[in-house]
Amino acid sequence: MTDKSISGLYTVQFHTLGCKLNFSESATMEQLLAQEGIRRAVPGETPDICIVNTCSVTELADKKCRQTIRKFVKSYPGALVIVTGCYAQLKSDEVAGIDGVDIVLGNDKKNTVVQLVKQWQEQHRRQIDVHEFKEFTDFCPSCSRGDRTRYFLKVQDGCDYFCSYCTIPFARGRSRSGTIAQLTQQAREVAAEGGKEIVITGVNIGDFGKNTGERFIDLIKALDEVDGIERYRISSIEPDLLDDEIIEFVAASRHFMPHFHIPLQSGSDEVLRLMHRHYDTALYAHKIEAIRSAMPDAFIGVDIIVGARGETQSLFEQSRQFIASLDVSRLHVFPYSERPGTMALRIDHIVDKHEKEERVAQMLQLSDSKLRQFTSRFIGTQRPVLLEHPARDSKTMHGFTDNYLRVEVPRNDALANVITTVRIDNISPDVETVNGTIII
Repeated sequence: MTDKSISGLYTVQFHTLGCKLNFSESATMEQLLAQEGIRRAVPGETPDICIVNTCSVTELADKKCRQTIRKFVKSYPGALVIVTGCYAQLKSDEVAGIDGVDIVLGNDKKNTVVQLVKQWQEQHRRQIDVHEFKEFTDFCPSCSRGDRTRYFLKVQDGCDYFCSYCTIPFARGRSRSGTIAQLTQQAREVAAEGGKEIVITGVNIGDFGKNTGERFIDLIKALDEVDGIERYRISSIEPDLLDDEIIEFVAASRHFMPHFHIPLQSGSDEVLRLMHRHYDTALYAHKIEAIRSAMPDAFIGVDIIVGARGETQSLFEQSRQFIASLDVSRLHVFPYSERPGTMALRIDHIVDKHEKEERVAQMLQLSDSKLRQFTSRFIGTQRPVLLEHPARDSKTMHGFTDNYLRVEVPRNDALANVITTVRIDNISPDVETVNGTIII
């Protein structure tokens, strides 16, 4: 890395893996660096700083992180390489052992990236700044502000649930939140920038306010009153924390969209018990029925883990049948991945790789069927769509309806970042998109 001042000469390149929360935090790190004159490198430009914001949700995610880090080191041998995120938090020594990595940054230290770059300039010394998850106390605010119509507002971090298969509490620490006053101010700043839609993100957002004495329902009521924001989406919320008051408020809200993402993980009560989840299938089914009663057109996404330890063939079949019975819109299917240090490793029954793949395929087939069935209901109807900026050479543009159907329409640059009425004409062959005609 050449000897330059931090005040205006450095360029930075990010590579972010994993969840929306990571993308939001990368945007905040970019903002902090920009305040010091460090701009994002343009395509084809050699960056002075490379930041890899990692994920560790599965062993495959760890592998992708290692590949990405080595690619940056090889491609930009003179750059300062900083690795942060969950993989860096959980396996800091392993990351530090990769040749070319200069700084390993814990999840709770992302907002100190400027200070660490300055220290590097002064000392040129490799650093590992990673604390134990029990020491995480501060909430670091972040909100992504990329070239998009949707913003991702982090309202909460960490988790106190300690599910048997999961390392997130060790990677993200205990549950903690921003205050309603801070978060509504961030929403007002998004509105001032011209943002129309905010996705509320966090690790366990229904647990909002444990450190502030506030409640998630009070947060969304306050956000609903912010002038200029036309749409909010709740990214993911645990079923036991999605109380009826939240469902009723979203149904009556001016700006909260009829769209829920509710992790289930298994449709077997026995597997849920082994996973140390905080609900059973009866509670989950009640939540789906409550949403459908209040918002018949709502999109409901569901997370499923397939092939977990203890999931026998009969328990998988129970799970599949339960999920098939639910009036939901789509499944997000994840094969179970062994994570070191988790309680799940004490469970005896192990699903072999081939059987796991077979079960994943069955769940994906069920997901496609549910998505097609849900989407078909809206063919010929008109829905409001927030259209996104089109790709440079594209003849079409995309956006999402209020109830989260991804719509493709002919390009009209004047409608980018504008909520437009679109008639839903047909479903694309891959079921992922619907084709539409602009009405207004």
